[in-house]
Amino acid sequence: MLFKKDKNIEQVKEHVEEIIINLHEITKEIKHSSLEETVGDLKDRIKEPYMFVIVGEVKAGKSSFINALLKSKEEICKVAASPMTDTIQQITYGEEQRVEVVNPYLHKIYQPFDILKEIAIVDTPGTNTIVDHHQEITERFVPASDLIVFVFESKNPYRQSAWEFFDYIQDEWRKKIIFVLQQKDLMEPDDLVTNINGVTEHAIQKGITEPTVFAVSAKLEQAEDLEGSGFLPLRKFIEEKITSGQAGKLKLKNNISTALTINDKIFKGLITRKEQYDSDQRFRDDIKVTLDNQKLKSDKEVDILIENLVHTYNEITSEKYNQMRDGLSFIPMLRRSFKSIMDKKESPKEWLNDLATTLERDLNVGLKEKLNEGVVDIAESIQQMGSIIDLKIRNSETILQKDHEIFSEIAERRSNVLKDLQGAFSKFLKNSENFYDDSLATDSQNLTPNMAAGGGIAIVGVILATVTNGMVFDITGGILTTIGLLFAGVTVGLKKRKILAGFKEEIDRGRALLKGEISTKLKDYIGSIKNKIDSNFHHLDEHLSKEKESIQSLESRLNAIDENLHGYDGEIQISL
Repeated sequence: MLFKKDKNIEQVKEHVEEIIINLHEITKEIKHSSLEETVGDLKDRIKEPYMFVIVGEVKAGKSSFINALLKSKEEICKVAASPMTDTIQQITYGEEQRVEVVNPYLHKIYQPFDILKEIAIVDTPGTNTIVDHHQEITERFVPASDLIVFVFESKNPYRQSAWEFFDYIQDEWRKKIIFVLQQKDLMEPDDLVTNINGVTEHAIQKGITEPTVFAVSAKLEQAEDLEGSGFLPLRKFIEEKITSGQAGKLKLKNNISTALTINDKIFKGLITRKEQYDSDQRFRDDIKVTLDNQKLKSDKEVDILIENLVHTYNEITSEKYNQMRDGLSFIPMLRRSFKSIMDKKESPKEWLNDLATTLERDLNVGLKEKLNEGVVDIAESIQQMGSIIDLKIRNSETILQKDHEIFSEIAERRSNVLKDLQGAFSKFLKNSENFYDDSLATDSQNLTPNMAAGGGIAIVGVILATVTNGMVFDITGGILTTIGLLFAGVTVGLKKRKILAGFKEEIDRGRALLKGEISTKLKDYIGSIKNKIDSNFHHLDEHLSKEKESIQSLESRLNAIDENLHGYDGEIQISL
């Protein structure tokens, strides 16, 4: 229970007013000016009397109907006023007659009629008026109304504009509605019955289960033809249903109903907003998974490249090792020593130098071929990473449209975030500097000129080829330099074991460098590109973080408002 049964209606009203104030704060926070106005009006009018809003087309007799209903000898509401200058007139209780001009389109009329202590009456312009502000302001009164009185001209109660306005009220607010056929004195009795039945059937078709229809004549009422005017059944309805001590409770229930309707509108909009958030979060998660998968793919291609390099390296170095081992045997060395007496080019040292030269040539040719093949695959993989992400950004799902009834501002903000992301990422892919890593600079002096010749992500292959070739040649060059020093000062047959051991040691060291440094450098580079791509989503991540927090908070507050309003509504039903 939200409150005890012995609390009076005023205490309940205070609690409901607090809830509506909370709802008003929500409408401000979501920056929905129309709902903010509506809830503001509801909050301001919660302590006002039960409010009738009279609607209908121009010339339907609304003003005459109000004058007759109040039994006024004076013309409270202007009759047959020009639609161009017509205003909304709110008639409420006052000790003295006076008119307050709220704005050019709204007048507040104070009258000392006792019935106005329990009800207020709002006379609106015709539903077919040509003054723009009338519809806008009329629609502001509808949510805060407690009873909508549709006044039709008895002769033709089927005019389109009136029923279109009925659809708006019925679809948007589900207000209590009664129908009045005015000017019955101008109709033959049988024709009047036909039109009463027609309005009843039309209302049923539009969702009113048991339509309440009255036929009246303001003219006969003013002439004091109480039986013929048709106002007696109408007044009896008002007395039994509204003014017999129930007006305050009925108004409060209507206020609760309107607040629940608005709360439900926002909540339904929040569902769509949440669906958009979930979709965007799935999109973001998919981007991360795609990047992770593409990096794994590229890393595997690096592993394949290293395997091919090492295989070629092993083949070439093994061949040279075998040639060296055989050539350093006693007889071949002795033969070269004797020949060198006649020709120094036949000396063991020259032979070793020649061996070193062919080793360098074979390594450079063989490794470069394998590098170029592998770099193409890795470059394509990185380019594919960028292209796939670009396509996913362009195809991201839009659920919350920019013309959304409640959260158009959020939809616009999200649209701008994605638009900026798409534009920034497109520029990112075209800028070659984004694919250059400062840590690569030491590996090649020729990288910058090559970059200048490339464009965007297409430069990746050039970068990889330049860097890896430079690294391989640095590694093999270092090995050959050491081997060259090892060969210096060789004498016949005396250092075979030392030379072979040193050669093998250098070859093993070169292999380890080839496997480790190139693999690490390439994988670090791929990881760097992946992180750079992912950093483009910074603003989207901020948006999603704020959306998650905002949605959770808003959902919690709307649920609390819904629960509390339903609780008070149930208590009022019990106390009736």
